[in-house]
Amino acid sequence: MKRVVFVRVEAERDITSARNWYEKERPGLGDEFLDAVAAAMRFLEERAELERFYFRNFRRVLLRRFPYKVFYQVIDARVVVFRVLHAKQSHERKFRN
Repeated sequence: MKRVVFVRVEAERDITSARNWYEKERPGLGDEFLDAVAAAMRFLEERAELERFYFRNFRRVLLRRFPYKVFYQVIDARVVVFRVLHAKQSHERKFRN
């Protein structure tokens, strides 16, 4: 079943921040990062439920080539992306209420 992927504002900020950082490191690398994010979103549309729970009630998918984790929940027919975090970031602090 194909699901609708909804990206929350916090995740959009995470993506933009990472893209800008990579672009400063090497022109074009930011766009390659966005391509990896897009590939992860396509995976979530088709197979989000295949990933097991990773942290609290969140699942995660890893980006290819970039050390980032996409944290999401499957809610009915939607996939809600909450954060896109560097693998070395403290996830607990980013999800604190």
